[in-house]
Amino acid sequence: MGNLLEGKVIAMTGAGRGIGRECALLAASEGARVVVNDPGVNPDGTGHDDGPAAQVVEEIKKMGGEAVANFADVSTMEGGESVIRTALDTWGRLDGLINLAAILRDRMIFNLTEEEWDDVIRVDLKGHFTTIKPASVLMRQQRYGRIVNFSSVSGLQGNSGQANYGAAKAGVAGLTRVAARDLGRYGVTVNCIAPGAATRLTATVPQSARELRAQRGIAAAGGPPQSAANRAAEEAAAMRTPDMVAPMTIYLLLDEAWNINGRIFQVAGGHIGLLADLYPPFRNIYKHGKWTLDELRMLVPTQLMAGIANPAPPADDIKIPGRDF
Repeated sequence: MGNLLEGKVIAMTGAGRGIGRECALLAASEGARVVVNDPGVNPDGTGHDDGPAAQVVEEIKKMGGEAVANFADVSTMEGGESVIRTALDTWGRLDGLINLAAILRDRMIFNLTEEEWDDVIRVDLKGHFTTIKPASVLMRQQRYGRIVNFSSVSGLQGNSGQANYGAAKAGVAGLTRVAARDLGRYGVTVNCIAPGAATRLTATVPQSARELRAQRGIAAAGGPPQSAANRAAEEAAAMRTPDMVAPMTIYLLLDEAWNINGRIFQVAGGHIGLLADLYPPFRNIYKHGKWTLDELRMLVPTQLMAGIANPAPPADDIKIPGRDF
């Protein structure tokens, strides 16, 4: 047992399995007291099982740590607030929050139903807000706090068949940046992890979708393109386990991370990368006045978009108006 988080109280959603479980165990091993939230749902959000959260709590207690389970559904304000309330009722304080709760309802955009859209947005995006809101009130008052959210390559780069999940995870990235600005002056940091790991959720992605993403140069869960599948790539893939994501996540909870705020980190295997801001733009064209369509027809393809590939170009056998220009 270490002491880097000695006496701290950390609440975690989605902590019954996968990356969440590993984060809970690592935080507890460093002396944190942990609220383990997980309603034990299936990857698509159906069902309920107290077992996963209860088991993680038992593991922490066996190693000499302190933990308490919470089984609330954080897609509602009541559920999110109950996670924070559990920390306060049990230990009288809250120092950190990690938001990992997520579900998948993968479908190509033309097959996606309103229910599948709403369910994923409610859990994966709103489920961050429902805990951040009550936590932020407390952290602002105490002038201290650490919040770590979880985004995904699906929202930051795009994955076929994940319009709902990608939209939610892109929203989490935006939420992180804004909440960081809202809370930074009060000594509270808000950062984000975009993980690459083989988990129960990624295991539900059909092979056909994996192949489609590989064709478009998109890795299955955030790592190098599958076209680079040589020996080194295979060794790297073997390291893409949930426990490899936990150290950087927990590092962001430490006091010494006080000046890291509003950042998004890609973490996959032994790789940790700091993502560039989406704004300001990296390439520009400028005219002191209103552009004409003819000017844009000339300069957009030759300057603004020169060398920028379409991530999903149409098949060669489809006649595309404009392709031969």
